[in-house]
Amino acid sequence: MSCFCPVQEEFYCEVLLLDETKLALTPRQQGIKYWLDSSKTLAEHKDLITTGPPYTLYFGVKFYAEDPCKLKEEITRYQFFLQVKQDVLQGRLPAPFDISVQLAALVIQSELGDYDPYKHLPGYVSEYRFVPDQKKELEDAVEQIHKSLTGQVPSEAELNYLGIAKALEMYGIDLHPVYGENQSEYFLGLTPVGVVVYKNKTQVGKYFWPRITKVYFKETQFELRVIGKDCSETSFFFKAHSKAACKNMWKCCVEHHTFFRMPENDANSLSRKLSKLGSLGSKHRYSGKTALQMGRDEYTNLPRTDLQVIRTRSKTYPKRPQQAAGEKVPLIKNEEPNEKSTAPWEENAPQRYCDYEDTPS
Repeated sequence: MSCFCPVQEEFYCEVLLLDETKLALTPRQQGIKYWLDSSKTLAEHKDLITTGPPYTLYFGVKFYAEDPCKLKEEITRYQFFLQVKQDVLQGRLPAPFDISVQLAALVIQSELGDYDPYKHLPGYVSEYRFVPDQKKELEDAVEQIHKSLTGQVPSEAELNYLGIAKALEMYGIDLHPVYGENQSEYFLGLTPVGVVVYKNKTQVGKYFWPRITKVYFKETQFELRVIGKDCSETSFFFKAHSKAACKNMWKCCVEHHTFFRMPENDANSLSRKLSKLGSLGSKHRYSGKTALQMGRDEYTNLPRTDLQVIRTRSKTYPKRPQQAAGEKVPLIKNEEPNEKSTAPWEENAPQRYCDYEDTPS
């Protein structure tokens, strides 16, 4: 499960780009995913981009919908489907074998349509990649399920895919590696409903946004303050791998809380309140629309009836050789590098604003 992989050994290296410029990689830059601010130019992202051009940017989902099946436009659901499919392939969204088979069969149905024995010859499933370290056992099971999906058009298959994937435990969780007591390794996961804590691949804590009253960072130390059912506050401290990673985790936490928790008026008033404290720390505030605002405003005229969805075929690979009696065929590893359930809102939780406090960087 690559999303819970141990901290890699530190190393330094240089990559020679096509224009013969050199890109230095250090431990500070490894494993941290940064989101670009759409209101800034690339030149203004000096803390993130130290070399280039050329630049390599990735387009992806930042805030995962709690129920992607409720997205109104087919084009949005399709883009979401592509992101979740990539999460499963790269190990960020682990799934049991039977669920992986169902998901993979829906991918094949969306890509190839109904099963046709004259077109889909034995081994056709092995031309596609669905999970890390894909084995023939999975491919054979996918072929059998694909035969039963007759009649599902691509949009229906993708919708069914999202309906299954949203129930997986790690769906939509933004993981950040940290250290706890005695240098124990933990992961803090940001979700639409709050923050989850993992240790040794097991969830050991879940804190809902209404009960989180403060997030704070200083250097590499990250504090999460939570109010208990007895109305007493408890602070949980974690240590990030670097100051940059800690600040990035704090920013992501602020943005997740604001996007999923803040109604329109409350978000505006809270931003004004916090902006007065800008001289005491980082001025980062989430300035985009919240989930509630998007539901009220932009989506009122959706879906657009004249919008066409152009689908792109997935990358294919050489077909797995067919196995003769008694012959062993090696497993197929993904050619792409492997990278990394949300619960309902807690009932009767006190409705409190979260105090985003930080220190100068």
